[in-house]
Amino acid sequence: MSDSAEDATERTYDVVVIGAGPVGQNVAERARAAGLSVAVAERELVGGECSYWACIPSKALLRPVIAVADARRVDGARDAVTGPINTAGVFARRNRYVADWDDTGQAAWVRGIGADLLRGEARLDGRRRVVVGTSGGGGTVLMARHAVALCTGSDAVVPDVPGIAEARAWTNRTATDSSSVPGRLAVVGGGGVGVEMATAWQGLGSSVTLLVRRALLPRMEPFVGELVAAGLEDAGVDVRVGVSVDALHRPDPAGPLIVVLDDGTRLEVDEILFATGRSPRTDDIGLETVGLTPGSWLDVDETCAVRDVEGQWLYALGDINHHALLTHQGKYQARIAGDAIGARAAGQPLDTAPWGAHAATADQHAVPQIFFTDPEAAAVGLSAEQATQAGHRVRAVDVDFASVVGANLYADGYRGRARMVVDLDREVLLGVTFVGPGVSELLHSATVAVAGEVPISRLWHAVSCFPTISEVWMYLLKAYRG
Repeated sequence: MSDSAEDATERTYDVVVIGAGPVGQNVAERARAAGLSVAVAERELVGGECSYWACIPSKALLRPVIAVADARRVDGARDAVTGPINTAGVFARRNRYVADWDDTGQAAWVRGIGADLLRGEARLDGRRRVVVGTSGGGGTVLMARHAVALCTGSDAVVPDVPGIAEARAWTNRTATDSSSVPGRLAVVGGGGVGVEMATAWQGLGSSVTLLVRRALLPRMEPFVGELVAAGLEDAGVDVRVGVSVDALHRPDPAGPLIVVLDDGTRLEVDEILFATGRSPRTDDIGLETVGLTPGSWLDVDETCAVRDVEGQWLYALGDINHHALLTHQGKYQARIAGDAIGARAAGQPLDTAPWGAHAATADQHAVPQIFFTDPEAAAVGLSAEQATQAGHRVRAVDVDFASVVGANLYADGYRGRARMVVDLDREVLLGVTFVGPGVSELLHSATVAVAGEVPISRLWHAVSCFPTISEVWMYLLKAYRG
């Protein structure tokens, strides 16, 4: 059991996992729980994007900003908030949560479940065959008896606009591992990364301009983006909707960056962050050796086995199957796939699993997502528009949080909104959305209701504690009943 591959050797395992982020770790753990031997290959840090450049560091940066904003919304508490945020303290906190970008602990965890960890570039080399190369030129050939799981994640897309090279643009990685605050920061993109990083860096002291082509958080209910935009503007962010970047100029490498917008205006900033989408890390992992197209998203079945490869031995989990580019969804897929691999290896039918059939059903109808902006935005399932487009006969029920006592105790003048989307034919929830301070912890109750298809008649008997923000459930149900 070695952490490195030196000489060219060949080893055989039941399962080979490419990528040791949260998704790879979860599929490895489930395969080991089924009694299968597992090798995990990783080219960067064990723990992946989420642990070091995405979920963990971004939330570590955001939490102090949101905590201060929450205190300022409460009479008596706001008087105790004096002076700016201590950025050195925030960055030190971030560094603790990413273990100073040292993956020793996570590497030990992989070994602790009984899997072998190999460091290096891993590529498919034909059916059930993976080659792990090292910088020294050596390598190890891994043969998989039952499955190869691709868990390679995604990369930030940086648009090819004139001047992009001289701009030295930030991506999510720079935005979460930087330890200096730019005086002026332009953030391009209104998705989750864009709005969260605009929130964080404005709170840490940057003068932030958010440049959005269409709307903020466009995949959620329209009122979410509107309330998040209002919150950002209240915090001092210059939110510009309906614009895009035409060109970039940094005449002096040590000087400011000029951002030329498509409306003809010019913006002078110190740094620019592009949060304009993701691309799959599948361009150099040997897809061509099994008949797939390098650089493509991979189409998978309900167990996350790749459809275009015969034999159900190749699995694509997490971002690269393009179902939902969210860490928790990737981990969910990994648990489903790991159990399916174990069942197939044992010759067991998949529909007799003790936890239900080995199928990633929540990828279709119950995907939860939270954006830790101010106010927070949280949703699960379908929006009203998505449900209607899918052919459901629905009714959307809205509640303003101003009517909820618990919300107003949480924050004076609480501003937020909730919506549930009801399937009128079955009287179950297809989607639930919350936007407002502190709503992230409401979402799992909504996820249970949507994933479990709990009838409205039963939800009426799930009593919310008084006085909490969760009382919004009672108001939603009362509004539906009339």
